[in-house]
Amino acid sequence: MLMTEEIKKKNLPANLYRIYSRKLISADEAVKNIKSGDNIVIQPGCAVPLELVRAMVRRKDELENITIYHILIIGDLPYVNPGMEKHFKHKSFFIGANVRNAVHEGRAEYIPIFLSEVPLLFKRGIIAVDVALLNVSPPDEHGFCSYGVDVGTIKSAAEKAKIIIAQINTEMPRTLGDSFIHINKIHHIVEHNEAIQELPQVDINRGEEMLSIYDRIGQNVASLIDDGSTIQMGIGVIPDSVMKYLRDKKNLGIHTEMFSDSIVSLVDEGIINGESKSIHPGKIIAGFVLGTKKLFNFIDNNPVIEFHPQEYVNDPFIIAQNKNMVAINSAIEIDITGQVCSDSMGTKIYSGIGGQVDFIRGAAHSEGGKPIIALPSVTKDAEVSRIVPQIKPGAGVVTSRGDVHYVVTEYGVAHLFGKSLQERARELIRIAHPKFQDQLTKYAKETRHI
Repeated sequence: MLMTEEIKKKNLPANLYRIYSRKLISADEAVKNIKSGDNIVIQPGCAVPLELVRAMVRRKDELENITIYHILIIGDLPYVNPGMEKHFKHKSFFIGANVRNAVHEGRAEYIPIFLSEVPLLFKRGIIAVDVALLNVSPPDEHGFCSYGVDVGTIKSAAEKAKIIIAQINTEMPRTLGDSFIHINKIHHIVEHNEAIQELPQVDINRGEEMLSIYDRIGQNVASLIDDGSTIQMGIGVIPDSVMKYLRDKKNLGIHTEMFSDSIVSLVDEGIINGESKSIHPGKIIAGFVLGTKKLFNFIDNNPVIEFHPQEYVNDPFIIAQNKNMVAINSAIEIDITGQVCSDSMGTKIYSGIGGQVDFIRGAAHSEGGKPIIALPSVTKDAEVSRIVPQIKPGAGVVTSRGDVHYVVTEYGVAHLFGKSLQERARELIRIAHPKFQDQLTKYAKETRHI
């Protein structure tokens, strides 16, 4: 059955149904609105509109100098493949594995920017949006489609786009909050049902040693979280490990740029209930999710969860209004003065700035807040310390030493706020891996840090 008929049966009023029907075309017809030289913004994360992307790439021989903007996208991105440079140039606000080689080889570019400020590029016209490609839920009886699993940066981009092409997808969850676009605002509608891209939780069963390391980090971070705290966390082994040790906590809340599957059981068990939150009490506030079908089902039409654009969710002044705000972020390496590198390995960009600084600063200004940087003391082969004398040449400092309050490894918690460089060095060496402590101490003495 055509989706159009299904929508008609769901009591879409006749006037809205006529508007919807007039805008309905195929993906190949819709992408003919993309012209050489255009700036394209694609809905990112798990929400990528794959049918529209495939149709756009099929037109590659007709297109030149298309610039594509987005933050991290899950799945295959054919426009960054070798040989596509003449047709498509990708500029990323945060890079994942699927664009990393293209960035390193100069076929794509990275824009360093705080996640809270990405929407400002569109709102202020610094990046003019010619076409926005969306993947949204079918319209409700009032004509509103939900952005679903990713509201984040796309809502602001779409609001400034000259042309909006939307893939209407019954697989897209209907999420609540500031998360809707009306069919009146959409220029071209493409009906295509397709599974939402999934990002499974990281397998932390990497051998007993690594499992033990992350377990201890999780315990150490959890020891800093009091009952009634509001938490921000990302995705990966460390957040998942922390979640394991929150089951004895009470009345936790969530205000975070994104979340994954790991919170679902804590909400079901009533541990995360938001009752003590200062703003949006009882609500989980986020910009997007990265996870699996289990998570997508959980957020579908769930009144506990509100999605908002990233310029609101990640605004440090909004974050700071949450009392007892705990921000949990990670790093690639940290030097003995507290400088945090979390986006690059030497000169090679690995990920991006993301929301780390937004939440570290927001938590720092929260009453009772705790900004936390958590990382294993060594690389997974245990050959390199991640607490280092100096950040690698060419690497970037994402979070400055002045922003860092707590650093956590499997060996404990370092308290840096208000500490001198000498005190910081001692604290960080104390939580470094024992086999590197002498080396770090020697450097600290030579540089008068001890």
